[in-house]
Amino acid sequence: MELSSKTEGQVQIVAVLGTRIDAAVAIEFKDAMRAETANGPDLVILDLSAVDFIDSSGLGAIVAAMKHLAPQRRLALAGLTPTVDKVFKLTRMDSVFSLYPTLDDARSALVA
Repeated sequence: MELSSKTEGQVQIVAVLGTRIDAAVAIEFKDAMRAETANGPDLVILDLSAVDFIDSSGLGAIVAAMKHLAPQRRLALAGLTPTVDKVFKLTRMDSVFSLYPTLDDARSALVA
């Protein structure tokens, strides 16, 4: 699972470069997220705009990434495609995460 990461001021933006976060890559994703976010700003935005499929294993891996950051650091999700957004809403994970339609929306809402 390939991720790219950059820091913009007090925000770390991690972008998923693959199109799927499923059982086949969930552990690899979780490990890559831990490595990318081991140090850095208190706010991490996960850019999911390239992801067009996620399953329960993928959701679990994102939850694990959030728990790895907590309680000092925060994880927000941006760029959810309609299919991925639907999964988050059906599983009520939209009440657990801050979701933003685009990366720019997340930046605008979270960076004061």
